Amino acid sequence: WIFFSTDERNIRYRKTMSSGGLPRSVILSAFILLRAVTGFSGDGRTIWSKNPNFSPVNESQLFLYDTFPKNFFWGVGTGAFQVEGNWKADGKGPSIWDHFIHTHLKNVNTTNSSSDSYIFLEKDLSALDFIGVSFYQFSISWPRLFPGGIVSAVNVKGLQYYNTLLNALVLRNIEPIVTLYHWDLPLALQEKYGGWKNETIIDFFNDYATYCFQTFGDRVKYWITIHNPYLVAWHGYGTGIHAPGEKGNLAAVYTVGHNLIKAHSKVWHNYNRNFRPHQKGQLSITLGSHWIEPNRSENTMDILKCQQSMVSVLGWFANPIHRDGDYPEVMRKQLLSILPRFSEAEKNEVRGTADFFAFSFGPNNFKPPNTMAKLGQNVSLNLRDVLNWIKLEYGNPRILITENGWFMDSHVKTEDTTAIYMMKNFLNQVLQAIKFDEIQVFGYTAWSLLDGFEWQDAYTTRRGLFYVDFNSKQKERKPKSSAHYYKQIIQENGFSVKESTPDVQGQFPCDFSWGVTESVLKPEAVASSPQFSDPHLYVWNVTGNRLLHRVEGVRLKTRPAQCTDFVSIKRQLEMLARMKVTHYRFALDWPSILPTGNLSMANRQALRYYRCVVSEGLKLNISSMVTLYYPTHTHLGLPGPLLHSGGWLNRSTAEAFQDYADLCFRELGDLVKLWITINEPNRLSDIYEQSSNDTYWAAHHLLIAHALAWHLYDRQYRPVQRGALSLSLHSDWAEPANPYADSHWKAAERFLQFQIAWFAEPLFKTGDYPLAMREYVAFKNRQGLARSTLPQFTEEERRLVKGTADFYALNHFTTRFVMHERQNGSTYDTDRDIQFLQDITCLSSPTRLAVMPWGERRVLKWIRRNYGDMDVYITASGIDDQSLENDELRKYYLEKYIQEALKAYLIDKIKIKGYYVFKLTEEKSRPRFGFFTPDFKAKSSIQFYNKLISNNGFLSENGSPRCSQAQRNTECIVCLLLVQKKPLIFFGCCFFSTLVLLLSITIFHKRKRRKIWKAKNSQHIPLKKGHKRVFS
Repeated sequence: WIFFSTDERNIRYRKTMSSGGLPRSVILSAFILLRAVTGFSGDGRTIWSKNPNFSPVNESQLFLYDTFPKNFFWGVGTGAFQVEGNWKADGKGPSIWDHFIHTHLKNVNTTNSSSDSYIFLEKDLSALDFIGVSFYQFSISWPRLFPGGIVSAVNVKGLQYYNTLLNALVLRNIEPIVTLYHWDLPLALQEKYGGWKNETIIDFFNDYATYCFQTFGDRVKYWITIHNPYLVAWHGYGTGIHAPGEKGNLAAVYTVGHNLIKAHSKVWHNYNRNFRPHQKGQLSITLGSHWIEPNRSENTMDILKCQQSMVSVLGWFANPIHRDGDYPEVMRKQLLSILPRFSEAEKNEVRGTADFFAFSFGPNNFKPPNTMAKLGQNVSLNLRDVLNWIKLEYGNPRILITENGWFMDSHVKTEDTTAIYMMKNFLNQVLQAIKFDEIQVFGYTAWSLLDGFEWQDAYTTRRGLFYVDFNSKQKERKPKSSAHYYKQIIQENGFSVKESTPDVQGQFPCDFSWGVTESVLKPEAVASSPQFSDPHLYVWNVTGNRLLHRVEGVRLKTRPAQCTDFVSIKRQLEMLARMKVTHYRFALDWPSILPTGNLSMANRQALRYYRCVVSEGLKLNISSMVTLYYPTHTHLGLPGPLLHSGGWLNRSTAEAFQDYADLCFRELGDLVKLWITINEPNRLSDIYEQSSNDTYWAAHHLLIAHALAWHLYDRQYRPVQRGALSLSLHSDWAEPANPYADSHWKAAERFLQFQIAWFAEPLFKTGDYPLAMREYVAFKNRQGLARSTLPQFTEEERRLVKGTADFYALNHFTTRFVMHERQNGSTYDTDRDIQFLQDITCLSSPTRLAVMPWGERRVLKWIRRNYGDMDVYITASGIDDQSLENDELRKYYLEKYIQEALKAYLIDKIKIKGYYVFKLTEEKSRPRFGFFTPDFKAKSSIQFYNKLISNNGFLSENGSPRCSQAQRNTECIVCLLLVQKKPLIFFGCCFFSTLVLLLSITIFHKRKRRKIWKAKNSQHIPLKKGHKRVFS
């Protein structure tokens, strides 16, 4: 499993053909030179000519949730020699494989240790009933019917077995598909005639087929003459790893292939002429193949090599039967001396002797490496592409997949998780081929029904849907997880959408925070634009050296330093303006602010830089969410003295963090309303990985540090600054890799307990670590598998930690498929007993982040279920995308993940307050998560995110935003007036007060002068007699 890597959702493994391969690989390499002149027939080469600009999120390439055509043929298959056992019982004759085991596979005792289908037929039938198949493909053992190979007196016991099997299938409405020859040639024919090297075998095979048609044809409508003749010839007579074990003679290899084709042709004509008219059946031959892809999809020579590789394996047999009755032209020209020739009569006899294309695509076509000529190209498991190649080469025939599946190691019993994903991948590729490529696949055979004898691998690998203990007496058939999965596929006739509900239209609340996240911002030591603060005058290019020369004795008037003197801040503002976000999340650099780790030497220039970042953002109506501490798996991010004194293993670091937080709250708190103390403390195991106890104590002190900072803010700064504070937890969702295994469900929940509840339980619930985590660590210790201990909270620490978060902040990127795997050791990872599995059918990023949007909604619901209904901020979410310009994968990710967040808000009523995309700019030589390249070039996903922000979600076709821009920015405008214009407001207030005072004084004096003037004038007014003048 670990050998596979995903590239455009294809699975490849890259192994070089072993140096001990046959000379044929050299011969095939020479074909390439010839091809430039002669050309291949058919259009198969076009399958490798892929558009380099093809979108990774094209609908035709994504996992397809749909159903197969009505009446699609679902089945399973077995080979007689692999499962029947009892190789000497009831008159059965020996086969070449019985002899081969004793002479070449000496570590294998006998086939008596197989599944014993010969004596446990009813158990096989029960297994078929369990799955619910519509057909069962099995082979008839030639030496069980005719021990000597010659059709004479039939072995009655053998005949009775096959009649019983066929009658039971008919009774169950299960269509039998019968293979006449699956490699177990009667030994007598090999020893007397040389096996398939002798043309005489053709007539013996026809006689045997005639008897089978006569005896079983009334119940059999689908016949397969020979299973994978390529492997019969190539491994039986070339490499020698199959019976009869001959090797090294290429002439014999192609002679055997020639005789197998003629034998099939003769049997087909026999059936067509003598039995089809009344039995109404169909007959074909199963052809097997690998698949291969070019190293460079744009390189013509690499494409030609891929075509050559396919022609030399599948085309060897398909060309004569399914096309023109002769071998591919390149084989005829290159193998002149060893490739037999078809006469014109034989060409006519061979051509068209298949009623459908029976195709095998399984591990026997790929391993060992010398099974096929890779010619320096890449082997691939892309079943869809090989089906397309068949369509292009052979005129879109009706295809029955007569063998498909993969193998598991012999120690795997019923939990064959990998087999589920291999089957899921293969089946979805078949569905895509049917729906998108219009390929006529009418049936699928999962291989195999039972564990059995696996040819050169004997019993070291297993391929069954049912587990069989070969050493038991009763050989019970126990359904594996793959059997449950295949049963479900058959019942649903394909893949139903279960992971997510349909998309919704709607909007987030008007005060929703649309943000972008950046990691640590390194402050500039000095302003990068000194032209306004440098008092000197300069003259350029005086001496012709194109340099600036200072003019001595001249000093210019300067202005005070400004925030925009920092070039990096200018650049950030330009990018943020293009993003049109409402919030910007970034992290401070603790060592830059406090190089010594304490308050004795605070870097005022760094603090000024960060204040400028926040204040200049506010001018654009962009509020900041500031992270105090942002450790990564490569850089702990602590000041040097704290790091040297033990880092987070030392409790004093928590007190130092409180002092650092105090300084930041004091210097920046009037501008910042959202604080994150620590980013992803639950990922610190990547650094403190020497022992689990180091990990747990570091986490313990991180929790204490956060709690101290929270209480400080709550007590001293919140009443004035009115902000909110929390920490960000990495919160990926976990699904059981195998939904049919209880241990995987428990592992998924355990993953969440160790990842999220580890910090969330103390903060939001109990003030202590989750009970499930404590109990599992103790269980591991009792088992002697670990020596881990979770720290104990004192009662004072519990009170300190509990409730110290104002909202839940989560960083969510993907969903992980987890399985239980018992591990020995005392590290955080081994304590969990968890193994991750990559679903090869999922759309994934270059760093293998699976795009599974529904996991985001599930983790949000899990958080609310466990910790109550609280405000939630998604503080980081994003994906790496290789594209430097048109980042289609990121746009798809944003659309789907924000859609799930909207569902959580509208349907689940989760209080989502903001969504922050990670990240603003990408770093060189790092995964490309950024909206902007390292040289600050914008990508197309910015416009897509702009649209989501302007619509405040997903609008219907005729919908309009519910929130006006003014409404959404009201709070920011108020902040801008009260905070950013504080000096102007103060000056305005002073000016207004002074003006009022001056006006008051002026009015008072005017009134006083008026009264005095009136008094003076009143002296000149004559009085009536009897009145006296009174002066006040």
